[in-house]
This record gives sequence, C-alpha cells and structure tokens, in this order.
Amino acid sequence: MFMKNLIVIISVITIIIFSKAFAASESERQPADSNAQGKAPFRLAIAGLTHDHVHVLLRELPHRKDITLVGIAEPNAKLSENYAARFHLAQSIIYTDLEKMLNETKPQAVVIYTNTFEHLQVVQTCAAHHLDVMMEKPLAVSNEEAAAIAEAAKKAKIHVLVNYWTTWQSANAPMKDAIEQKTIGEIRKMVFYKGHSGPKEIGCSPEFFNWLTDPELNGGGALFDFGCYGANHATWFLNNQKPISVNAVTRQTKPNIYTKVDDDATIIINYPNVQVVIMASWSWPYGRDDIEIYGTKGSIKTSDGKNVFIQIDGKPQHKIDVKSPQAPYSDSLTYLTAVVNGDIKPLELASLENNMIVTEILCAARESGKSHETINLK
Repeated sequence: MFMKNLIVIISVITIIIFSKAFAASESERQPADSNAQGKAPFRLAIAGLTHDHVHVLLRELPHRKDITLVGIAEPNAKLSENYAARFHLAQSIIYTDLEKMLNETKPQAVVIYTNTFEHLQVVQTCAAHHLDVMMEKPLAVSNEEAAAIAEAAKKAKIHVLVNYWTTWQSANAPMKDAIEQKTIGEIRKMVFYKGHSGPKEIGCSPEFFNWLTDPELNGGGALFDFGCYGANHATWFLNNQKPISVNAVTRQTKPNIYTKVDDDATIIINYPNVQVVIMASWSWPYGRDDIEIYGTKGSIKTSDGKNVFIQIDGKPQHKIDVKSPQAPYSDSLTYLTAVVNGDIKPLELASLENNMIVTEILCAARESGKSHETINLK
C-alpha cells in the first residue's frame, strides 16, 4: 500500500514538472500581446463624426488590444451623444473642441472623419502638435487646399495619409504585378466602374448626406465621392505619372434629390500612352467596384476587389490565385500605427504624393464638366 501511494505521488510530481516545462516552452513560442511585452496600446484620436465610415472604425476598435481610443472631437454635441450611446463610448473621451482634446488626451495619431472641406483645418491643428494624420478619402476639395495640407505636413514633418477602403483589397497586388511585369503587355486602357445607387438610396445618415451633397464641403457629388477611387488606383498603377489632360461629363439624373451636385460623372484621363476612363455614379442600380486593365497582349479584371481574372493572347479567361494582404498592409489601423512607429514607409495608394495628383485630376474633371472643354494639365 505504501509503495502504491509513493508511486502515485511521484507520478503527480512528474506530471506537474513536465506541465510547467511545456507551458514555459509554449510561452516562448507564442507571440505576446502589447501589454504582456510591457508596450502600451497605441493612442488614437478621432476628429469628426460626420463621415459615416467612422462606423467601421468604432465597431473594430473594441476588438483591438494594440490600439486604444483616447479622444473624440466633434462640435455637434447631439451627434456625439448618439455615437456614445450606440457604441458605448465613455463621455470622458468626447470633446467639442479639437485643440482641447489633443492637449488633454495626448494621442499618437489622429484619424479624420469630417467633411472634406475641413481636412485642411484639422491637418493644420494636428501639425501644430506634430501628430500624424489619416483622413477618409479624398484629400481635399481643391488644389489650393491640397497644397496647403502638403505645406503643413512638410513644416511639421508629419505623415498625411488618405484612407480608401479599396487600398486593402487583395486584388491590388496581382493587378499591379501584371502591369509591372508586362504580363498583359504594354498598358493601353484602364476602365473603372465605381459607385452605388446614391447616398439617400443606401441610407446614409443626415449628417453625411448633408455635406456629401454640398459642392463646397464635398467638392462635387459623385465625381468627387467615387471619381477619387479610380484616380487613386490609376495614379498608383502608373507610378504617380501625371496626366496630360482631363475630359469629363457630369450629369444630374436625379435633380430632385441631388439638387446642387452631380450624381453621375464620366472622366477620361489622357496620358502619353494610356487612357483611363472612370465612371463614377450615384445612379448605378447596384453597387459597383470594377477595374478593367487592357494591354497589348491581354487584360486583367476584378469586379469585387477579391477575385481576379486574366486573359492573354486570345486564350480563354481564367481566374488567378490571390492572397489576402498581410499585416501591416491588411487594414488602415494596422498600417497607420506601423507608419507612425516608423516600421514602414507610406504606401503609394495612401501617400500624399499620390493624392495630390488625385486632387488635380478631380479638380480638372470638375472644371471640364462645367465648361465642356478639355482641361490641359501643367
């Protein structure tokens, strides 16, 4: 009996020792989170709540252990209250004044969800605090404001990034590779179909709808709202090459709803050897996010940013393997923190240089739509 009890005791001790050793070895193999490493979460602040894309951010942040929301600045107190109730936000982090919020919360970066016209003011305020910023597309409503944003960024030595949800699509890399490697030959034409049935039709909030349909606050209608996506991608695909000229036709197909701005725009961007066509609309019967690139040997296409099809030398079209983007290029927040921490350099699609050209294209298209003339760019 004594021997049996002794054996049991020895077995239990042995199991405990091996369990502790295994646990120790597992902890060495498993990546520790920021708190386990003694690294505090990234301190993020939000400027503005009138851009509905902020919903995506506020839904994601509670699941991010690496990022903490320290402050929100929104002058519309009622709007802030609605967001606080909806997303269970602490009243202590909500401010009506941006300057006060920055002084008291000490964020590491600011994401901007105001109307486009207010981007300049927010950037200048953040630049005074030497804070990097990322705004929702597009960069600015005019070339003058884009230049002022660039000047503020240069003086303060901060990053100014522009977030397009299309930047994080898995179709980007294979399409860019096909162009760079000339898989489909020399590029001759790019066609972009961008848009949906309209801000009112898809249920945008009143705050978002009000400035989207204001030519001063948005820069235009569908032309600026969705034309920027095609201009952004085309500029990236062509390595920030500036176009020669821009033509555009803008229309109001629903004048009773969109009384002050266009709701449909066709933009033709001319380069020395390439023509880009962007069809940006709030009048599609359904949402569209299509890219077609044609070269001298074939074409490459996507209709959802995920699935990519290629056709070469007249052979049947076939689907190619596509990989999901890996961190830090997987999403806007991971990317932003990596840029601010100095781990990576700004990606071309989100870069200020790219989006300065995007602004130039959009402003030329707006002018062409009004004058019905070709706008030659310097």
